[in-house]
Amino acid sequence: MKKERKTARQLLSGNPREVISVGPDDTVLSALHLMADKDVTTVLVLQGSNLVGVLSQRDYARKVEVLGRNAADTRVGDIMTTQVLYVTPEHTCEQCLASMHTRRIRHLPVLESGRVIGVLSNGDVLEELLQEDEHFIRVLEDDMLHLTIDTGGAY
Repeated sequence: MKKERKTARQLLSGNPREVISVGPDDTVLSALHLMADKDVTTVLVLQGSNLVGVLSQRDYARKVEVLGRNAADTRVGDIMTTQVLYVTPEHTCEQCLASMHTRRIRHLPVLESGRVIGVLSNGDVLEELLQEDEHFIRVLEDDMLHLTIDTGGAY
């Protein structure tokens, strides 16, 4: 029996969320306010519809606070992470989780034809994989039950 894994597209369609983004010329302070208002730890940085970076609370802590900079005077483009790992809608949840683990990131943009269609969090992906595994275990247990029931027949 083959275990079917959902794709990033299927996961996004089952849990649609707003893509929260800022521009590279926005101030870090305005990005922090947006993050607080939306209760998120990471925002995408878009120039028009193009993904140019990601800004996380970690970027802020390491590149503003620790260096003694001022969030109101610092532009997002000056501190954002520019080497952004992303996936396509066809990537499976397993592939997404492996990428997140390898790069030690918690948010993964999903791009289709160069446009952002959503963001997956490690929590989204882990929850889906756990549900899939639990379902698979129940199916296997059911199969085993049917194999061990004594039907009284001769084989």
